[in-house]
Amino acid sequence: MAKIIDGKAIAAKIRAEISAEAARLKEKGIVPGLAVVLVGEDPASKVYVSMKEKACADVGIFSDEYKLPVETTEDELLALIEKLNADPKIHGILVQLPLPKQINTERVLEAISPDKDADGFHPYNVGRLVIGKPLFQPCTPYGVMVMLKEAGVELSGKEVVVVGRSNIVGKPVAFMCLQQNATVTLCHSKTRDLAGKVAQADVVIAAVGVPEMIKGAWIKEGAVVIDVGVNRVGEKKLVGDVEYAAASERASAITPVPGGVGPMTITMLLQNTLESAKRGM
Repeated sequence: MAKIIDGKAIAAKIRAEISAEAARLKEKGIVPGLAVVLVGEDPASKVYVSMKEKACADVGIFSDEYKLPVETTEDELLALIEKLNADPKIHGILVQLPLPKQINTERVLEAISPDKDADGFHPYNVGRLVIGKPLFQPCTPYGVMVMLKEAGVELSGKEVVVVGRSNIVGKPVAFMCLQQNATVTLCHSKTRDLAGKVAQADVVIAAVGVPEMIKGAWIKEGAVVIDVGVNRVGEKKLVGDVEYAAASERASAITPVPGGVGPMTITMLLQNTLESAKRGM
């Protein structure tokens, strides 16, 4: 059976390091500050925001929350972002997605100062990531790379197959693996013979958002499987993008769902905010 890559344990270790570093900064009069903006009443977004607020409090990061009504205009939101860009107490800005339909998401993300883009979504930061000189790294892919490192997975020379080409996970994680000298294949819904591509991989990173789309039988013996997907099946069951039980019998290491990549995303948001505060010293 595969070794479990425990995202909760890795996240707890990194949060302890963040907490210690935040305490050292506080002695120098610097408190890392994160502004979290929520527009509307999306239930999942409200849960995420409350989790982020608690995580900030746990590690000594100042969290400033802005909960705006669903009818907020794009101009009103842009004015708030402009104010936060200029606020020296704030080192990271996060606008919770999705936004209501009257607001242009791209325009909002581009309005955030690249120096405070804690989510790593600004085109400037995406460009820096592509050339291998990142300022802020997107939180979920950043978390994936930390998990691989903590699990002792050496990527240099390995075949990595990424399934999913989103701007939030698939594309950035592919570039991050390239920076580690992996040979990367980026697959998606139009990929021919997906099973054959996955079967060649030393490392599979699944981020497609389809329950158990990647079958355990496709996994090469001894491969490492990172499952970013979190899909609700029925009332309570959560499953990943990989057929976990069958994949576990073939993989050398695998992330569970839940308890794998999920805890790392907010942790890396905290890390980005801390790094921003240190840069401003």
